[in-house]
Parts: sequence; structure tokens; C-alpha cells
Amino acid sequence: MRRLKSVALAAVLFAPISLAPVQAANIVETAQGAGTFGTLLAAATAAGLADALASTDNITVFAPTDEAFAALPAGTVENLLKPENKDALIAILTLHVLPRELASNQLPGRAIHVKTLNSAKMLAVTKSAANHGVTVAASNAANVVSADIKADNGIIHVIDAVLLP
Repeated sequence: MRRLKSVALAAVLFAPISLAPVQAANIVETAQGAGTFGTLLAAATAAGLADALASTDNITVFAPTDEAFAALPAGTVENLLKPENKDALIAILTLHVLPRELASNQLPGRAIHVKTLNSAKMLAVTKSAANHGVTVAASNAANVVSADIKADNGIIHVIDAVLLP
């Protein structure tokens, strides 16, 4: 019996140990896990941008919720998802992505202008000194309702409206 315990202990001590790195979720996986970004993910897929959101490092995504997309005029989302409107969809989606990480604690108590992946547009990002709320604006504005959701390739800030060029 003692010999059996020794053999079992030796087997445990000298068994190959798998030290595979723990993989955190990328932007797309994090959004999928949240369950409130189905429209955004469908749009990113239709625009051919989902892989880039999953694999590009050091990005910030201002992610509109399904409710934000639902607040657009009736038929807008369906129209944007049509193949012939892919360029317009890309213009809208790339307006929501910064080519760097921008956490809320990096924002001063005033408006700053940041470059987006939509090379023709900048976003005004404002952190209110009074209530610490953050808004993002293009031709319209959105409020950040949840900030600094960390993914392994960037940061997500949840917003309550779809930004339009």
C-alpha cells in the first residue's frame, strides 16, 4: 500500500504541467459576452470589420448598445446592412473606434478632440468636471454609460447612441 501511494505521488509530481497562457477576451468576444451588442457585432461583420476589432491591438471602441441602434429611425439599421451600403456602414462604425487606448482616467475636465479610424472625422470627448460624466460627439452626441471595460486588445466604453458622421 505504501508503495502504491509513492507511485501515485510520483506520478502527480512529475506529470507534464501545462502552462498555457490564459487568454483574455478580445473586443469582439467581450462584446459577445455582454449580450447587449448584437446589432453592433452584426454590423461589424457585415462591414468586414469584426476580424479587425478582434485582432487589432491598443484600440478604444465607443460601443453603442442594441437599444442605441433601435433608437435610430425605423429601417436605418436594415438599410445600412445591405451590401450596397457597406461604405456608409464602414464610415459609421470606424467613427466609433480610436487607434489607441483611451481610458476615462486619461480625460481632462474639458473637451478634447481625438482621431478615429474614420480618417475624415474627429470625435469631441468631454469629461464633465461636475458630475464626472463623459460624452462623445461627432455630428450628434452620446453619453458613456459604462466606461473602461478592458479587453485583451483594447478598451470598450458603452454609449447610449449611435454616432453619425
